[in-house]
Amino acid sequence: MFHTDFAVSFKNVTKTFTQWQRDNTGKGLIKNLIKPEKLTITALDDVTFTIRKGEFVAYAGPNGAGKSTTMKLLSGMLLPDSGNISVLSMSPQKQRTKLMQRLGILFGNRTELWWDHPIIQSFEWKKVVWGIPDEMYRRNLEMVTELLDIGKLLKTFARELSLGQRMKADLAMMLLHSPEVILLDEPTLGLDVVAKRQMIDFLKKINKENGVTIIVTSHDMDDLEEMAERILMISGGKIAFDGSFDDLRSITGNLTRVAVTMEHGFSPQIDNGRLLSSDNGVFEYDIDLAKTPVTVLLNQLSQVNGVRDVEIKKAPIEQVIAGLYKAWDSCDTASHMAQSIS
Repeated sequence: MFHTDFAVSFKNVTKTFTQWQRDNTGKGLIKNLIKPEKLTITALDDVTFTIRKGEFVAYAGPNGAGKSTTMKLLSGMLLPDSGNISVLSMSPQKQRTKLMQRLGILFGNRTELWWDHPIIQSFEWKKVVWGIPDEMYRRNLEMVTELLDIGKLLKTFARELSLGQRMKADLAMMLLHSPEVILLDEPTLGLDVVAKRQMIDFLKKINKENGVTIIVTSHDMDDLEEMAERILMISGGKIAFDGSFDDLRSITGNLTRVAVTMEHGFSPQIDNGRLLSSDNGVFEYDIDLAKTPVTVLLNQLSQVNGVRDVEIKKAPIEQVIAGLYKAWDSCDTASHMAQSIS
């Protein structure tokens, strides 16, 4: 039995893929015929995690780490080799049709909109095919039209939309049946600043006000930190981290950016500080407060002549993540992902 408080339960899930290796040279062609070679890729290796109802969770990792595979397993698009998966106490394998009535899925590089028809026709098609009740459809259409600002787009052909407009229309269509859990794979991919801001604000709103459980992947870690309260990180097919963004920062040291404004053009010396940039008397440093506490830092700067202002802020989460990826690579955590099989 799966706990009813859990929107998602992943238990000891493993998923592998087979890739046939081909060599088009003379000897390679003969070898392929006699003794073909294949490569087994372990996308997920005995992965276990749970997500409670109403959580907003970021799911991150390097390319090829298993993020999209996880999303496809949750939606029933792929089947696991072993392990158990539950979404809203249902099996994506055995109850996919029933589950889809309560699940929403959005892949940033795909669309379900009819390309040569106005957006509203795609919406109405979904209402009919999915059997969405009139009142639910009307209420949700009003909500997404207002909050995503797509009123002027409803009569526009999908092929005439910009990427940002199409993403908003896809998100709106996904929400017409009031899904309780939504899976978002790169939802802000390619969006401009304004469209990205609207997307993030909307997702945070439906999570807070409607209690929608959201699982989102993205390569933009700053977006993930702004949206989600918890981050699951996967590397080499295994969960490498599960916690808050503050906890994630703490395991890499307390990386911080310090901007010092000087009256003259000379940069101050800061112990353990690495100068990143200088512009019109403003010098920005990278510093680890675990090694140089704030009190020590401020005491150093108080003894420097010409300091006009000091600004201390967290290092971009991108920098923290990049450091982790580098550490994982150096440990060769992905070395177990593939092995040749003759």
